[in-house]
Amino acid sequence: MFEFEWPLAFLLLPLPWLIAKLKPIPARTQQKIRMPSYASLGGMGTQEQSFSRNKNWLEMLIWLLLVTALSNPTWLDDPITLPSEGRDIMLAVDLSHSMAEEDMEYNGRYIDRLSVVKAVLGDFIEQRQGDRLGLILFADTAFLQTPLTKDINTVSQMLQESQIGLVGRATAIGDALGLAVKRFNQKEESNRILILLTDGQNTAGNLQPEEALILAREEGIKVYTIGVGSDGRRNMGFFSLGSMSGASIDEQTLTHIADETGGRYFRAKDVQGLQQIYSELDNLEPISAEDETFRPKLALFYLPLMAALAIWAIALLIRFAKQWRRGN
Repeated sequence: MFEFEWPLAFLLLPLPWLIAKLKPIPARTQQKIRMPSYASLGGMGTQEQSFSRNKNWLEMLIWLLLVTALSNPTWLDDPITLPSEGRDIMLAVDLSHSMAEEDMEYNGRYIDRLSVVKAVLGDFIEQRQGDRLGLILFADTAFLQTPLTKDINTVSQMLQESQIGLVGRATAIGDALGLAVKRFNQKEESNRILILLTDGQNTAGNLQPEEALILAREEGIKVYTIGVGSDGRRNMGFFSLGSMSGASIDEQTLTHIADETGGRYFRAKDVQGLQQIYSELDNLEPISAEDETFRPKLALFYLPLMAALAIWAIALLIRFAKQWRRGN
């Protein structure tokens, strides 16, 4: 799309004509009898009149090009949608040995807790367009698998590649929370959210949950905690497999961490519950800004400006050439 950013500049077009009209007429000198020269008799006067007319047309064209350049002609490309300024979300996923418990029903069969977390959390990640995501994995200790990034495909891939036992068998909730605080602290301004998923209680690590909570609260990090795991028993044929490890979730600590940071604690006893939690998180933490559009601009003022300079230069060369020929 082509447009002029300053179209009012075209109001200057009649300016030379107005100046010529308003310019005072010099007093007439006494007329003298002039004899026609040989040049005028030979038609040289007609050539000078023709040159004068051409000169006027060139001056008008140069002025038109200069005014066009002043109006700043611009070419606008097609609109580009910019991603909205979203949230900074760090995901902390428990990889302790209890996450291998097969007590979560998914697609008609029971599978382990980590597989359910991967499936449901993967869908959650894919919907985080405009957000910056990071991934922390923890067991005996916590480590940063993916720093905060808008490359959600990488975060999803790193989550799918995580394995139980990768960082031990215990549960270091305090270390996971503390590491998230450290990574968030490198961001000057952001809407900082931590989603911590675990199926147990703090049994390892160098930092206690209460100590990490103090750091998170001071840094203004909102923590949503999710306890994963069913509380009952599931039957398989004539056998009843105990699945009481869900009862080992330290719900009191997880609730305390969430409440103290302005977040909430959720309990995910099945796949539907986990899906509902992520849907509710969208309502609790809406995206901070709507999508914006941007139209790349290409300034074209230099084209009429260069054309005016070129015509002016050519006119000067022609004039000098005529004077040189007359002198010779």
